[in-house]
Amino acid sequence: MNKPVDQVNFFDPEIISDPFDYYRAALAEGPIHQLPGGNMYLVLSYDLCAEATGRVEEFSNNFQAALSGALAQDPDVKAILDEGWPQVDTMLTADPPQHTRFRKLVNLAFSMKRVNAIEEDIRQIIIDRIEGFADKGECDFVRDFAIPLPVAMIAGQLGFEESEHGKIKRWSDAFVDRLGHMVSKERELECAREVVEFQHAVKAKIDERRDNPRDDLLSDLVHARVDDERPLDMAELLSVVQQLMVAGNETTTSALAGGLLQLIRNPDQMAKAVAAADAGDDKLIGNMVEEILRTESPTSGMWRVVLKDSELGGTAIPKGAMVQLRYAAANRDPAKYENPDAFDIERKNARTHLAFGRGIHMCVGNMLSRKEMAVAYKELLTRLTDFSIVDEEAISWPPNMLLRGLTHLPIRFERRA
Repeated sequence: MNKPVDQVNFFDPEIISDPFDYYRAALAEGPIHQLPGGNMYLVLSYDLCAEATGRVEEFSNNFQAALSGALAQDPDVKAILDEGWPQVDTMLTADPPQHTRFRKLVNLAFSMKRVNAIEEDIRQIIIDRIEGFADKGECDFVRDFAIPLPVAMIAGQLGFEESEHGKIKRWSDAFVDRLGHMVSKERELECAREVVEFQHAVKAKIDERRDNPRDDLLSDLVHARVDDERPLDMAELLSVVQQLMVAGNETTTSALAGGLLQLIRNPDQMAKAVAAADAGDDKLIGNMVEEILRTESPTSGMWRVVLKDSELGGTAIPKGAMVQLRYAAANRDPAKYENPDAFDIERKNARTHLAFGRGIHMCVGNMLSRKEMAVAYKELLTRLTDFSIVDEEAISWPPNMLLRGLTHLPIRFERRA
């Protein structure tokens, strides 16, 4: 980065795709930066990101407008969206007490008990995916593994058959592109059509589960009851399923691919990981997953709306401002992590990362994501070896304001004897 921090447009596609030089330079100057030409602030330090997540009465999660796409009020886009259900504030974009109700209901469905119950399903899907390309000696890891695994898991839990997995990915991509605010109007229109298609398809699955519950996440959501709370209505269910669908596959895909790239580029860490997998050292494999989440931070940042004149870390932030908590910067804050840009699977405080957020809005699917990653790396490293990159130029991260993940990871490998 050749320009001073205050002259850099953080949301320039080149910067947002590879922001780590910016983070280093900006953090050296201070933990909070007001962006030029707008009432928007970036919070970069670990301590202040963590603090802000707990001050929900000032830094609100009610940022539905920011999630609705840059052209959500465009008449052409709106006309399409009006064919579906309204976007309502549920988990991600709700504050207490509304958020408390949704979180209670969803926690009943997305429990550690359910994650543990499907661990063998996760393992079998992983083994099947690996065996599908193991003898070929190369693959695009994103296309052939990192996308299909989490898509298959969340699709199964939402009642979609294998033949419908492509729809799950397509719908997720649409929500992610709208979230990223960096697509053309043509793509916005396409995304709006995908949103409506998703809503009608899931509505049909919800109707099925009301009459015929199954042993899956969607049935748990439809029939969830807590104390005297009313059950989720259709718009609320669609909102929750949308968030679980995107969080359940997009971020795990990014972490899986980014993690393998880190291992390939750090042979000493790869050797430690292989030894841990061979020895059945689940503790070290688990810590590796945390270090991958810290360094990759698939959810790079999240919005907050400032509800009243506030102060954070000595910086005055006015009512009505938008704040971005940049988790990816916080997770490489040298005040929190020694040698923060180094990938170290034995890092003692790796699990303190903010990749899943913190506090009441911590990602509800974090247990499933961690389980998928741990099982995936263990099976990959015990079945394949000699990983290398086929084409460095194919490795890229499309620009997105909030999410970050590889689109391609072409690799070579050998089957282990």
